Amino acid sequence: MRILVGNHIDPSIRERGDMRAWTQRLLWFARPGDLLILCCEPDPAFVDYALARTGVKREELTMLAAPAGAWGDKLLDPASLTVPAFVEQVRAALGPAGTSAVSEVFALWPSAAVARLADALGVADRFPGAAFFAQGGGEIGNSKANFRALAAAAGVPILPGRVCRSRAEAIEATGVLLKSAVSGAVVVKQAHNGAGVGNQLLVRDPEMSVGHVGARHLHHLAPSPDGIAAYWAGRWPWASGEDRWPVVIEEFAPGADAVYSEHYASDAGTRATETGRLLYVGRRLSHQVVPLDGVSGPVRAALLDGGRRLAEAYRAFGYRGHLSADALVLPDSSVVFTEVNAQVSGSLHIYQSIAHGIVDVTTAPARQVVEYHVPPTWTVPSFTAFLTALDELGLAYDPISRTGVIVSMPAIPLAPGEPVQFVFCLAYDPAEGHANAFDRLDAHFASIPAGTYDASQHIGTGAVSFSS
Repeated sequence: MRILVGNHIDPSIRERGDMRAWTQRLLWFARPGDLLILCCEPDPAFVDYALARTGVKREELTMLAAPAGAWGDKLLDPASLTVPAFVEQVRAALGPAGTSAVSEVFALWPSAAVARLADALGVADRFPGAAFFAQGGGEIGNSKANFRALAAAAGVPILPGRVCRSRAEAIEATGVLLKSAVSGAVVVKQAHNGAGVGNQLLVRDPEMSVGHVGARHLHHLAPSPDGIAAYWAGRWPWASGEDRWPVVIEEFAPGADAVYSEHYASDAGTRATETGRLLYVGRRLSHQVVPLDGVSGPVRAALLDGGRRLAEAYRAFGYRGHLSADALVLPDSSVVFTEVNAQVSGSLHIYQSIAHGIVDVTTAPARQVVEYHVPPTWTVPSFTAFLTALDELGLAYDPISRTGVIVSMPAIPLAPGEPVQFVFCLAYDPAEGHANAFDRLDAHFASIPAGTYDASQHIGTGAVSFSS
């Protein structure tokens, strides 16, 4: 029996909104006998859907909702995990064998609160890295600023850049990097954020192609001498989290291919688990593909070698568990690393549970899996409506051909009446590609004409605009 915790990054590090749907991907990792802890009762339609594909029976699992905390049922409050009554509820749910039956504690995010729960239950020795995480190790391992120092120490190639801890230092570093950068552009990165949401591109050339980049925000620097200082006067509080965290500034590498190398760090060592590719449309993460293809042998070797060295460096300071080393393949085929996500990334369920567990991409005939984010141009009314469309279009997953769509998480509207946003996997024949299947779904659900969506989010705004 394992205890699986469907949490997300601790809100003390970075504020999150409604994470009910995203954390229910925990179901893809469930095995018979497991105990799952979530922020709310899981969506029953998604539970039935996911378990029908993994082969786990509903009655073989125990699911508990943690007590509602500061965020209600939308996000698991770390403090809720150690409420005495809940600890006893977990203990009771373990059954007659009690804690002796627990083989592992597994959490989506390596929170100190999970370490405290494991300690309260007497199973801290079954939460890999518990001592490190109990002292705030999750924040250490997931800081983009710490990454640059650790990568440098491990001899892993990174882009020219600097970690800045004051607005004055950021102004000076931006000026230096803009002068030396061939692209004439830099990327500003929050220490804690994901999927490009915490990145902003600073560019001088408004015609530069940037849609393929993971940077939700874009700023065109004014040509005036004080343009850099003016930018930081308004943007330092956002970038630094109101002076809580350092800020990373690095050269922008145009035309690069975003890839990753995932690994597992244990007491015994590290091992590679998968490689894949990330693709962005309008600077938003659009889809990712596993296994990685279309790269040369030397590129693959460099990606795996750098990922291994990073995994070993993170293991050396105490991290245990899955981690993803993100990288860029530059136009000259060199590989540079950009960050490490020392947590259960948004890729693990794609390759471990779906690509390898359900589709079995290693078996002939060849198959690959792509996971798409529902585009902001789509209107999907409900989970049921999406499944109905898959049946009508002949795109539901077929275990005989090992092709078709597997919905990766529940479709829960963030507000009543709003279209749902979620992710779905598509298994396909690499010789045929996945574009045709996606285009058919796009034709069915698109409610905003192609070419009119503008993902630009300029400085000082959080809104997304649509051009006429």
